[in-house]
Amino acid sequence: MSIPCPSRLRPLALLALITLSLAGCNDAAEQEEQAPPSQVRVETLTVQPLAISTELSGRLLAPRTAEVRARVAGVVLKRVYREGSDVKQGDVLFLIDPAPFKADFDSARATLAKAEATLYQARLQEQRYRELVDDKAVSRQEYDNARAAFLQADAAVGEAKAALERARLNLGYATVTAPISGRIGRALVTEGALVGQSETTPLATIQQLNPIHADVTQSTRELNALRRALRAGELRQVGQDQVKATLIQDDGSAYPLAGKLLFSDISVDPSTNQITLRSEFPNPDLDLLPGSYVRVRLDQAVQPQGISVPQRAILRDSAGVPKVLLVDPQDRISERQVVLGSAQGDRWIVSEGLAPGDRVVVEGLQHVKAGDQVQVDEQPGASAVAQHTGQ
Repeated sequence: MSIPCPSRLRPLALLALITLSLAGCNDAAEQEEQAPPSQVRVETLTVQPLAISTELSGRLLAPRTAEVRARVAGVVLKRVYREGSDVKQGDVLFLIDPAPFKADFDSARATLAKAEATLYQARLQEQRYRELVDDKAVSRQEYDNARAAFLQADAAVGEAKAALERARLNLGYATVTAPISGRIGRALVTEGALVGQSETTPLATIQQLNPIHADVTQSTRELNALRRALRAGELRQVGQDQVKATLIQDDGSAYPLAGKLLFSDISVDPSTNQITLRSEFPNPDLDLLPGSYVRVRLDQAVQPQGISVPQRAILRDSAGVPKVLLVDPQDRISERQVVLGSAQGDRWIVSEGLAPGDRVVVEGLQHVKAGDQVQVDEQPGASAVAQHTGQ
């Protein structure tokens, strides 16, 4: 029996290996040709009026703030209210010892009674002397003296009435009441404290919290750019009473109740080159507190022919430049860089790079790349979605 030479076996083994490799490549090519194209969802872009929003930072403040002060000097007997509670105008807050004011009131009332008695006597004497002077039973001088005494007594009654009113007010000031409705803070004095001795002493602070104001600042550069766009006809003016204000909370979510723009300040802060804008928001549950740092989104203008895309459709390259994936008429993927404007809900306004009719990939972006053939699932455009949802 003859044994094959190893030198003859090597070519045969190499030939078998090449044959198997070619068969594997053919199978892979066939599998690739048979693999269906990736499915993506696209949105066909349309133009529509879009609100141009600006997000500004600032702080909340109370529309009305009142310091509760002692208007008379005395010793605080009692704090009536609960610290941190809501009070209404006229609610009793503190009681100051009323004893000295009650004594002053009683004294003033007695002085008035005495003055009225003197007036009664002077009036009678003036009337008698008037009759007697006509009969020449008394001299003209005596009548003039009686007349002067009557006028003095009448003035004394007026003075006594004013003193009684002042005493009544001071007695009332011993009961300290809320000057406005709102939420009252901590007490600044305790029972037994002597207040109002040399000046009016602050006792507490009340702030009105519903509605609440938000003061934000905007640079003059942004305002001037907005004005230029309005003059050029690129944007349409929104009336001040129609400017929608949305408050952005700490977690990035929008406060559920919409606000309105009250006014823009008439002067620029020279230290910051910024102007202050004030918005007002309903605050029925008192969730918003003065002094809090907030961001406010203001719809300051309208772009009549605007284009927007869902935020999830935006990709960024290594340099951070935004781009989108488009599907051409042959259902192939291409890339295009875009310039983004402001955010509008869950969409970006696109300033440059897109046109009406472009088909933008909104789902399936991670599975495709430029040049890939895809299977398209059409999604309604932004305007159709808005109509369907009733927006």
